Amino acid sequence: MLLRIVSILFPLFSIVALGYFVGRRFRPDLAHANKLNMDVFVPALVFAALASRPFRPENDIPLLLATLVMVVGSGLAAWVLARLLKIDPKTLVPPVMFNNCGNLGLPLAVLAFGDKALAPMVVMFMASNLMHFSFGAWLLDHRVRMVTIWKVPSVLATFAGLAVGMLGIPVWEPLLVSIKMVGDIAIPLMLIGLGVRLSDSRISSVRLGLLGAVARPLVGMAIAAVLLMLFDFPPLQKALILVFGALPPAVLNFIFAERYGQEPEKVASMVLIGNVAALLFLSVALALVLP
Repeated sequence: MLLRIVSILFPLFSIVALGYFVGRRFRPDLAHANKLNMDVFVPALVFAALASRPFRPENDIPLLLATLVMVVGSGLAAWVLARLLKIDPKTLVPPVMFNNCGNLGLPLAVLAFGDKALAPMVVMFMASNLMHFSFGAWLLDHRVRMVTIWKVPSVLATFAGLAVGMLGIPVWEPLLVSIKMVGDIAIPLMLIGLGVRLSDSRISSVRLGLLGAVARPLVGMAIAAVLLMLFDFPPLQKALILVFGALPPAVLNFIFAERYGQEPEKVASMVLIGNVAALLFLSVALALVLP
């Protein structure tokens, strides 16, 4: 079991480590590459994953609702924790509420459970992203207009992919192959980008960094465990729900904190320590779900 977990996690964290080394050594400016990834490669990945299989409401809708429950439940738990510890909720809530389901979640699902896990994890990724770009941004700045979420390319690709899958519209196979090839660029670039971004982060608050790093997976896994006890999900979805709960804080939390001036140094500490601690928490999650 230990060897299986290492074989799953090693490709992910070795590429992140490579990105970290590149970031420290060469200081590359990945702003344009990251924008290209979010505007072209990730939408292609999302569309190809959703359009290449039929939409199954009986499976996809419960998974979508479970994801929203985990995101909202994590946010509520973080708000209570912030109040108890007298921490600004705007600093603690987003890193606990929104996890790294893009950079780590998507490749982890494929490595652990095969290509069949990509489409359901894309559903979870997009549910979390919709919440992050709308409510997450509004939480930091109430002047943000949440309707702008519909302009995000990956959101448009989600609805296009769902429409193709639901209506059974056939996509010309050479065209679908081309879209998949473009989408295949997304995951390695996300992992490299994660490493480079972490190389720019600094630990300015160890205590708060540890709190966020531990609270994010513990709260997520606790909510996932409750959902799995109350509802009967298919085996693959059960595994993905628990793994989703164990994911560390998203790097996007730091980007948002920086953009809206919400203690970015403290958020960076939670993101950096959380993604390092993910080696432990993801190992535990995989040990619980792998056959």
